[in-house]
Amino acid sequence: MDLFDISEKVVAVTGATGVLAGSLARYLAAQKAKVVFMGRNARKLSEAMEGLDESEHMACVCNVLDREALESAKEAVMKKYGRLDALVNGAGGNMPGATIAPEKTFFDLDVSQWAEVVKLNLEGTLLPIMVFGEIFKAQKSGSIVNFSSMTAQSAVTRVLGYSNAKAAVENLTKGLAVEFAKKFGDGLRVNAIAPGFFISNQNRALLTNPDGTFTARGQAVINKTPFGRFGNADEIWGAVHYLISPASKFVTGTVMAIDGGFSCFSGV
Repeated sequence: MDLFDISEKVVAVTGATGVLAGSLARYLAAQKAKVVFMGRNARKLSEAMEGLDESEHMACVCNVLDREALESAKEAVMKKYGRLDALVNGAGGNMPGATIAPEKTFFDLDVSQWAEVVKLNLEGTLLPIMVFGEIFKAQKSGSIVNFSSMTAQSAVTRVLGYSNAKAAVENLTKGLAVEFAKKFGDGLRVNAIAPGFFISNQNRALLTNPDGTFTARGQAVINKTPFGRFGNADEIWGAVHYLISPASKFVTGTVMAIDGGFSCFSGV
């Protein structure tokens, strides 16, 4: 038995037009999983799936905050495949108003944007689990992998809304791991990965200058990362592969750091 074989597994990936989740979705397809690419933008989904066999994989235009759209996506998945083996919750993000600019303080926080960021990252994880989790409940099997962040595990300045949301995602992960195991058996597992600092379209200007050098904040991150660099998108693939494979069948409620040592280094 190949414990790491995920061929033929049906895996839904939200946020599949993003840098990390998008690259992950294509990796899973390369491993012969049947991948459901989920995102809000049809054009970007088409680009994300370029060159893939659409008889094997599928795209679902879907906002993770729209339960009706999620239900439609679930119906489409079941019609095409008849099952779902894993759900990867990669959708999320931040907003400028939910951060604290260097010259401002907590009291300048835009509470409405803070709430939007919490909603996107927390409810945008919870709702897909509520919808697609019904499949897992009926099957008595399924693996859920949520996206947390290093910002959830220690105080990272400025990104308050995102940090609050990801800390809640970790709590949700652990709570549902227990809930599902107790109510539906040991075939339903819920875990999370906590990426360290990766360059994305959202944080590029915050961490790097136009000439490719680090900003002061970018350099501070590098100083706190023993590997001395930012992560590459492909460096999350193996962890998610493990968490949706039979190799992790006794693993639930965990949050796996993928951070180049950021979380274990005091900075001294």
